[in-house]
Amino acid sequence: MQSARQDLQSLTARVLQGAAPEEAVPLAWPLVCGSVVAQRAQAISFEGGVLCVRVPDRGWQSQLEAFSKQYVHKLSKLTGMAITTIR
Repeated sequence: MQSARQDLQSLTARVLQGAAPEEAVPLAWPLVCGSVVAQRAQAISFEGGVLCVRVPDRGWQSQLEAFSKQYVHKLSKLTGMAITTIR
């Protein structure tokens, strides 16, 4: 039996995979990075495999860069889309 978390992740993935990429990836951002990070690092657009994220300062930019590979992997897995970079 799957856990509630697995069920929720599966449902979310199905919903996001039915959405247009330019909508699905920014919508999935808070689910991947968490609400605390999403409040400071806002996904603003997705085009051509690049997710653009707005951060308030260089400190947050450094943090985002440090975790970007993990976020790219999780976003790709959740949305089923090819995400190459977070900028």
